[in-house]
Amino acid sequence: MKKILFVASECVPFIKTGGLADVIGSLPKAFDSEEIDARVILPKYLCISETYRNRMEFVTHFYMYYNGRNRYVGILKLNYQGVLYYFIDNEEYFGGSTPYGDHLYNLEKFGFFSKAALAILPSIEFQPDIIHCHDWHTGLLPVYLKTQFAADEYYSNMKSVMTIHNLRFQGNYSIDKIREITGLPGYLFTSDKLEAYGDANYLKGGIVYADRVTTVSETYMEEIKTPFYGERLEGLLWARSNVLKGIVNGLDYEEWNPMTDPLIEQNFSADDFRKKKKKNKAALQKELGLAADPGVMMVGIISRLTDQKGFDLIQRVMNELVEENIQIVVLGTGEWKYEELFKRYASLYPRQVSANIFYSNELSHKIYASCDAFLMPSLFEPCGLSQLMSLRYGTVPIVRETGGLKDTVEAYNQYENTGTGFSFANYNAHEMLDTVRSAKSVFVDNKRRWNQIVDRGMAQDFSWNSSAAKYAALYDEML
Repeated sequence: MKKILFVASECVPFIKTGGLADVIGSLPKAFDSEEIDARVILPKYLCISETYRNRMEFVTHFYMYYNGRNRYVGILKLNYQGVLYYFIDNEEYFGGSTPYGDHLYNLEKFGFFSKAALAILPSIEFQPDIIHCHDWHTGLLPVYLKTQFAADEYYSNMKSVMTIHNLRFQGNYSIDKIREITGLPGYLFTSDKLEAYGDANYLKGGIVYADRVTTVSETYMEEIKTPFYGERLEGLLWARSNVLKGIVNGLDYEEWNPMTDPLIEQNFSADDFRKKKKKNKAALQKELGLAADPGVMMVGIISRLTDQKGFDLIQRVMNELVEENIQIVVLGTGEWKYEELFKRYASLYPRQVSANIFYSNELSHKIYASCDAFLMPSLFEPCGLSQLMSLRYGTVPIVRETGGLKDTVEAYNQYENTGTGFSFANYNAHEMLDTVRSAKSVFVDNKRRWNQIVDRGMAQDFSWNSSAAKYAALYDEML
């Protein structure tokens, strides 16, 4: 049996700020437990719900030298849905009201976490074959493994995987400060190791020292080797092409299931969505005060309201979008200018635009189940989950061809009657607008074709089982 250890900064249901938490909460339990013993190490944040903290079982504690003195390392464990989770306890680092603090504090905290994740292994009597690290927060773990821990025979055969969920966030700061905090030797802070553009860079360290590097979609893997998407690490990623692999994220098909979802007005399936999905639309129109019109195309947007997600394109053509006589339902928070944009249009066109500038899990389920189309015009999108949720709920995605959006949404071809959504290639507001218009013309004028697009989308399998099989194959290769 292969022993795989996941190390990450967040995980559903314990703590979540983004899509990383969904991955860590879903992937370990998707493996065949008779073939892979997958366990997870997380920080024991004080802001984890007491529901879970009260169920954690104390294992042991010790002191580890870090940043100038011996520091407490407590270990707790919890078996949840068949997966064993270990929590590293240190209230000085993990005691805040949110999982992340200011930048330098985060760097110190996650340097400690990476070192402690290795240090606790003998105490929990788990000697993994592979340690699977996620994002910059764990970037120093492969570095510690190949340097300070390498002389210990207990660690000598362990391999590591570094998964990049979003290359934009790298964890960088001045070399002198990071050397002081981490205790790593000076020879590691050179341009072929941890140094990047004059600073120390956690993620770069992970990419250099890990045995394999993965990203969360095949297209994103190719994109990050180019200057536009490479966030100044494209040269390193080219150099590591031989160990680089793209595996698209999956979706939790139990939580996101229109047949059993308790949060939506009317459950439906691929067989009966033609009759039943419209009941969700009518209910949402009523709840949000939109015009009760089954014939108008309702477009959903659930996102952080930032430039990365393409909101500058939407801002550029918002007048034209409203003139198209479509309904727009927005859910999310982000940059002030975009929050105000949607609030303004919702006040001007209350029967046509609904601006929900907050986050609600319940409303998100209703939007996926109710809307006809879902708009994701991202500048870059390593994987994206919203388009997978849309496909699952029979809501046709309209996306830009980048990263995971390109890998998971097949563009509609009117001549061959193929495709699961609509897409555009260039990062251009009017190209996006034309694509929305194309979708609307099929929705309004050719309902049979539209329903066939929905059929194909709902037939796709982006469950974690498919992704887990690809990760299992990667682990096999490594061993």
